[in-house]
Amino acid sequence: MANTSDIRNGLCIKHNGKLFQIKEFQHVKPGKGPAFVRTKIRQIESGRVLDHTFSAGHKIEIVRIENRDYQYLYQDGDQFVFMNNENYEQVNIEEAMIEKPLFLQEGMIVNILFHADEETPLVLELPMYITSEITYTEPGVKGDTATNSMKPAKIATGAEIRVPLFIENGETVKVDTRTGVYVERVKN
Repeated sequence: MANTSDIRNGLCIKHNGKLFQIKEFQHVKPGKGPAFVRTKIRQIESGRVLDHTFSAGHKIEIVRIENRDYQYLYQDGDQFVFMNNENYEQVNIEEAMIEKPLFLQEGMIVNILFHADEETPLVLELPMYITSEITYTEPGVKGDTATNSMKPAKIATGAEIRVPLFIENGETVKVDTRTGVYVERVKN
């Protein structure tokens, strides 16, 4: 079993029966009193970020995790099917484990975090940006482009985003999957 001196960013630990990933940490040695480690930890199942302080020398249980690339194949009810391109093994992931399932595109390569000892998927991370075609948006009014106005649009994956007024149906755009925000128009 490890202790607080082994804490580093990205480390996965078991704390209070749940899995957490260390996002930030700081060793603090005050002038008076014992040392401690101040951390920001993200609960893997829910994605919530918590502040937690460990006293110096506190025992922690490290969990081994692995990042693997998988290709998205299709949706089967509330399950999403992914395939490992190296050994063609398929894994089903529940919709609740995917932060923004509407940005998934067939053939997309995603990163899945696995619990190495139990071989169970923990977290699915989408690529930072996707390119998709605008399937529906209202036409922009001529002369309305002077302001930084946005209008709703639907992309090919079914997600709703906001785009500038000059974007029209059939155009391809780049979207940030973390925020769901339009980034730029992509030239064909």
